[in-house]
Amino acid sequence: MRLIIIFLSLLLTSDLRAQVKSIPSGLVKTVGPLPFLEFGPGDDRLGGAKMTYLDSNVILRVVDSTNGDYIVQLSDRHRAFIAKESVRVAVGSTRGGYSLSGSWKVYGDDRYDYLTVALQEKLPYKSQMQINPFRIVVDIFGATSNTNWVTQLQSAKEIRNAWYEQVEDDVLRVHVDLRHENHWGHSVYYDSTGNRLVVRVKRPPASNDIRKLRIAVDAGHGGTNTGASGLRTKILEKDYTLLMAKELAKRLRISGIKNVFMTRIGDTTLDMRERILMLRKEDPDILLSIHLNSTSKESIRGTSTYYRHIGFRPLSERILKRMLELGLTEFGNVGHFNFALNGPTEYPNCLIEVAFLSNESDERRIIDPVFHRDVARKIHLGVRDWLREMK
Repeated sequence: MRLIIIFLSLLLTSDLRAQVKSIPSGLVKTVGPLPFLEFGPGDDRLGGAKMTYLDSNVILRVVDSTNGDYIVQLSDRHRAFIAKESVRVAVGSTRGGYSLSGSWKVYGDDRYDYLTVALQEKLPYKSQMQINPFRIVVDIFGATSNTNWVTQLQSAKEIRNAWYEQVEDDVLRVHVDLRHENHWGHSVYYDSTGNRLVVRVKRPPASNDIRKLRIAVDAGHGGTNTGASGLRTKILEKDYTLLMAKELAKRLRISGIKNVFMTRIGDTTLDMRERILMLRKEDPDILLSIHLNSTSKESIRGTSTYYRHIGFRPLSERILKRMLELGLTEFGNVGHFNFALNGPTEYPNCLIEVAFLSNESDERRIIDPVFHRDVARKIHLGVRDWLREMK
């Protein structure tokens, strides 16, 4: 039996390596609207730990394969995993020994600031938010600096400074220092005219008045994706997230916020990709996603908020603090969370797990319409608290 297992393992490994050898030059390019890299082969119910989303047509070098992913060499010391369905063979592409960066430009329009970095090809990258000091850091893998010209125009209002480090021979680290001590969102992509990498930085709103913002409200699950069910009542998560989301949207509108967008207003089936693309098109200032928690242990109860990017943690903290005023047990403020709607960097976002459907006490509150209105009020107040603290 052991020999059979070893034989099958060798056969599988041989087959996976054959898949890699079938790619001419070992190069692939990203396709589709939301390709992303993962740090490693780990997985859970929300997928593997994501490194970054990438633009389309980014060139990657495949060095190995698993059942569902290619392993790609980002630079001499860095590898990542990408779903096979997210790439195609890069016909006619070649990669030289060095890929050099060129001139930079920093400028702004009426809503965003931009940093553009000239490159010789569409290289992979990752970005992260930093606090104290507040900045955006972008690593460009495979890039070696030949940048001797960084033009910074006065039309840029939020980018205070742009500079770089050659942290490794083939990793160029871009620093984008911000003027304000908060993150309102950024995106990284290649422009449509060539190989210029663009870091687009959203400016803070002119006023901290919540009525001036565009707020997106997401009701978790929906349609064929029913979510969790109640312990005693067997109610469905998708129905009660929608009820609470509608109450929140109603409260926001009553408070004077005219620009409220809901990802769904009925029992609609929407996968995460559809929601992210919808939100990218709508371009909200804030996203609030409402869910109900569940676990196999009936004794676990309480409310929690979730974020992925450190720059968006203050929003989730303020909302949790207000939710606890409802007398709910604290389940916690959870960071680096791999929920798809916490992934975008373009706008501050927060996932609110209101309470546990799998706990009898929490469940009784979840079915109460008065509780729905109370939840909406507390989330609204949490957003207002966060805005008042903005510098």
